[in-house]
Amino acid sequence: MKRKASLLKKSKNGRKALYIDVENGPEILKYLNDDPSNLIKFNKVVGLILEGGAPRALYDKENFEKGCEHVTAIKLFKGKKNPRIYCQQYADKGKQVFVIVIAELLVKKTSQGLSKRERTIIRRVAKYEYDLS
Repeated sequence: MKRKASLLKKSKNGRKALYIDVENGPEILKYLNDDPSNLIKFNKVVGLILEGGAPRALYDKENFEKGCEHVTAIKLFKGKKNPRIYCQQYADKGKQVFVIVIAELLVKKTSQGLSKRERTIIRRVAKYEYDLS
């Protein structure tokens, strides 16, 4: 499924780039901007992802089956509100950049493992193909 993504931020060395899905972006940004703590935590996690490596407690792969290896989740508040922002990550050979695309938001994860709903979202994100702008 072809989709568009627009650039949000690049790492200082230019080797990593964070994009956001154009179609789902407004919903994700609205959620982040609705509560200042969401935006503060999001910016902190994004900084860690782009400039070094975020700990697995904040950003980790959601690899539960073949085909979903490149899907990750930003975990803003584990155990509290427990939102997940599902992303797709891959190396863009043409630009020689590691790309992370913020794809979909799950406002509240309710189960400890992956529920049917979460697996459906992860499978959908895994099928997205992006045109980056």
